[in-house]
Amino acid sequence: MSQSLSIVYVHIAFSTKHHQQLINDDVKTSLFEYMGGICKGMECNPLKVGGHRDHVHILCSLSRKVPQMKLLEELKKQSSKWIKTKGPEYSDFYWQDGYGIFSVNPTQTDIVVKYIENQHGHHNRVTFKDEFRAFLKKYQIDYDEHYVWD
Repeated sequence: MSQSLSIVYVHIAFSTKHHQQLINDDVKTSLFEYMGGICKGMECNPLKVGGHRDHVHILCSLSRKVPQMKLLEELKKQSSKWIKTKGPEYSDFYWQDGYGIFSVNPTQTDIVVKYIENQHGHHNRVTFKDEFRAFLKKYQIDYDEHYVWD
């Protein structure tokens, strides 16, 4: 075969530093669009970007040219710099050091899109920490609670 073909979908989730609730209505739509643009620029086509006051979720395809770590590094670095230009209330904005990145079956991307779209309603019942723990359990990832949060 002379072509290299790939489609790998990933669901990315990470929080603001110390779960500060800084992603408010004034900035969230623009932030999510900006993060989608970062993904596009790295050939990681975004299907949905969303989240809640203290975290983001991104569903995108993973480019075969870009390592996961590089995508996350650029998403966090560029969006953090961008949001700090949006006003003094964002001058201390930082993302947590870690992240979660989980594979998604191509036939179930619509389920993840709906999940991301429903973040506001979802987080009336569940904290981000509990949500993230559920992902770790679902994907059978061993972790030390002490090192997951910052």
